[in-house]
Amino acid sequence: MSGPDEPRHLPALGRAGLAADLRALGVRAGACLLVHCGLRRVGPLEHGPATLVGALRDVLGPAGTLLVPTQTDGNSTTSRTHLSATAGMDAAQLARYEAALPGWDRRTTPSQRMGVLAEYVRCAAGAARSDHPQTSFAALGPRARQLTDGHDLDCHLGERSPVGALYAADGQILLLGLGYEACSALHLAEYRLPVPPPERDYSCFRLVEGRRVRLDFRALDLDDTDFPRVGAALDAEPFVRHGSVGRASARLLPLRATVDFALGWFAANRLTVRR
Repeated sequence: MSGPDEPRHLPALGRAGLAADLRALGVRAGACLLVHCGLRRVGPLEHGPATLVGALRDVLGPAGTLLVPTQTDGNSTTSRTHLSATAGMDAAQLARYEAALPGWDRRTTPSQRMGVLAEYVRCAAGAARSDHPQTSFAALGPRARQLTDGHDLDCHLGERSPVGALYAADGQILLLGLGYEACSALHLAEYRLPVPPPERDYSCFRLVEGRRVRLDFRALDLDDTDFPRVGAALDAEPFVRHGSVGRASARLLPLRATVDFALGWFAANRLTVRR
């Protein structure tokens, strides 16, 4: 319900106004920009997600590239999402549930819990998507394939992923209506720790020539539980830009400085805890 001072019908936001907000925040023309977005918090838009994507591309310009997460954590027998969905099942129920999981297809499988904006970009004409059945990204722009090619199965969010490619491209991160818990680029710092996280078993499914195939592999056991604490420390850094886009709070971060800061923070805090 609306509060006593909140208008029941907010005017729809337009492309030009959102573009002005993005420029004021510091989004660079020609940049590679990773966007994590809670679209509802931005407010009603004249043409839905197309309005915001249009504004982002207006600001990035013809040389800029837009990147979004299109992850599918439900495509797994080991993820928190899967374990939550199957909690309390007996062996027969679990077998039926896993048998019904579809194989991942880069062209057709929708993202899960990544939001409306991410799905809009994934489905847009000319979009490229990285070939990872759990932690894929989609991109629009001249460097879309450069950012999304070469996403190795055993490197969810590391050097051989779009996050690593974005670091090399000196990209930016936009957190729009979301907090640091959504900031997947922080995981890159985990791969760079002097003592990286241990490996664990992963399992997922993908379509290969129309047939569902199970993939079992080992990769780092990534941990996002302390991302809000890293974020609280990051917010005190001068390179983090704070503002608003539409009606949503926004943070703009240079990816290299953010990952480098997180690496130092993890090394000081996580390793201290483990000693």
